Amino acid sequence: MTETPIADYALLSDCHSATLVSRNGSIDWLCLPRFDSASVFGRLLDEAAGHWSITAPDAIESSRRYVDRTMVLESSIRTATGRATLTEAMSLLDERDHDLGRGAPGVLLRHVRCDEGEVAFEMEFAPRPEYGLIYPLLAPIRGGVAGRGGAQQFVLSTSFETSIERAVARLRFSLKAGESAGFALHHGSSWEEVPSVWSQADITDRLNGTVRAWQAWSSAHQRYDGPWSDLVYHSGRVLQALMYQPTGAIVAAPTTSLPEDVGGERNWDYRYAWVRDASFTLDALWVAACPDESSKFFSWMAGAVASQIDFGADLQIMFGIGGEHDLSERVLPHLSGWRGSRPVRTGNGAWSQRQLDVYGELLGAAERLKDQLGDLPVDTERFLVQVADAAAARWGEQDQGIWEIRGEPRDFVYSKLMCWVALDRAIALAPSLDAADRVGDWTSTREEIRRAILEKGWNEKVEAFTQSFDSDELDASNLMIPIVGFLPPEDPRVLATIEATERDLTDERGLVFRYKAEDGLRGSEGTFLLCTFWLAQAQAMAGRVEEARATFERSIAFANDVGLLAEEVDEATGELLGNFPQAFSHIGLVNAAWAIAEAERRGRSTR
Repeated sequence: MTETPIADYALLSDCHSATLVSRNGSIDWLCLPRFDSASVFGRLLDEAAGHWSITAPDAIESSRRYVDRTMVLESSIRTATGRATLTEAMSLLDERDHDLGRGAPGVLLRHVRCDEGEVAFEMEFAPRPEYGLIYPLLAPIRGGVAGRGGAQQFVLSTSFETSIERAVARLRFSLKAGESAGFALHHGSSWEEVPSVWSQADITDRLNGTVRAWQAWSSAHQRYDGPWSDLVYHSGRVLQALMYQPTGAIVAAPTTSLPEDVGGERNWDYRYAWVRDASFTLDALWVAACPDESSKFFSWMAGAVASQIDFGADLQIMFGIGGEHDLSERVLPHLSGWRGSRPVRTGNGAWSQRQLDVYGELLGAAERLKDQLGDLPVDTERFLVQVADAAAARWGEQDQGIWEIRGEPRDFVYSKLMCWVALDRAIALAPSLDAADRVGDWTSTREEIRRAILEKGWNEKVEAFTQSFDSDELDASNLMIPIVGFLPPEDPRVLATIEATERDLTDERGLVFRYKAEDGLRGSEGTFLLCTFWLAQAQAMAGRVEEARATFERSIAFANDVGLLAEEVDEATGELLGNFPQAFSHIGLVNAAWAIAEAERRGRSTR
């Protein structure tokens, strides 16, 4: 059973896949060649599922950070005899264009440099493909170690000779001041030619090139000017790191089955592209980084779901990052789960749920990004018109809601709200979509949705908008009512909903729960960081800027030492929970910071 805290991990990415490396230098999660491939290193979910560690056993002090404006990790290690630096990244091509990750070789780089004195290290390389099912055959080769097992093969480039025993390659080495050692992990299909080893010079050059690639992207894209700019920029890079470059799809998180409740069953696979999450990500990148990839994403969406819309089906809520539709869920019974949190799942059963809000998030992102999108292909224009028509036709039906509640369908207020958003934004986009003839019908239906929400979503007894029509239960998603422009932020019903959320949906730390209603699952969950950022955003828009700042500061206090946020915070312990790092949380950070900045600008302009 793995005990390492979720907050101990840092993220590496090449915009194809992702690595999680622990504070003590162990690669405990890596899926190749895609975010949603089977893991090669999976100790995050089971001690026996593989790892690759480089440690200084005599370390007495260590710290880590991302190299300026990059997702390249740099750890400083001090022992009684010296000081060293471990630098790690997933290799990018050193090309200064906007398409970060294009042509990435799928190589994990690690480089150790001794800065002072002498430092001793130990390396342990234990790949376990297919979520730990396979113990590969490892053998020494000139310049490294080769491994083969199942459908994959590996080459570890190193200048040292290793000892190999029972599918583990081990190494002890020492470096003196000025000396360095580089390592590179290459992979390929088992039937292909064995990947070539890289020399020490190759590894250093590729690592430096990866730094330059991230820095060039950051310099070209990031223009936010407001409070917490370092956090906003960093969150923009995290969101970019979760984008699958070949298609423009965006994963909700790079992990599976990190629990919302330690030891419980709320363990889901987030390595897929939710229409909602991806749309929110593009919307946040409008603030944190110029989203040049937005046109690729909308073209990918149009291709992925065109036939569904054509044949009258609902818009599927999520897809594989290549556009796959069938994400059927299965359990991996041989894995014990993080801190015994079973089951470990791959796939996600929510793919077949009905969630009507996705129409609004998709069209909301399209409207926000219309300047970046430019002239859309005809099939993308047609797709967006179909999305609006589907929202108009289906808004009155029941669904499972934004939180994917696994119970009976309901008339969720948030789902109705986002259908309103779909039509509101489609009306604004109509000239660009060659859809002027649809505006009359869209406008009529938009007003019908508005009346229904105001009549059935507002609860006089509770003095708030509630989770579903004619319900008494609160839901933090209703903080989006002012954020999307359905009602002005100073409307008494909005202010009352904010106050009800503060009073009845927050824990002692001031962090917000999504809801407290029955959801069809056993166990409980932590407070939700996205919802807490929504509260800060709504407070800022309502002119309560000091309260918004305080809420924001409470939220960012739970970022780990390298600025990464999980999905939730354990109410009892304050520990990060859920899949990590979580796009939703970084989206919330970006949007709340921007809202506070805008509120402060408005305040200055009225003085």
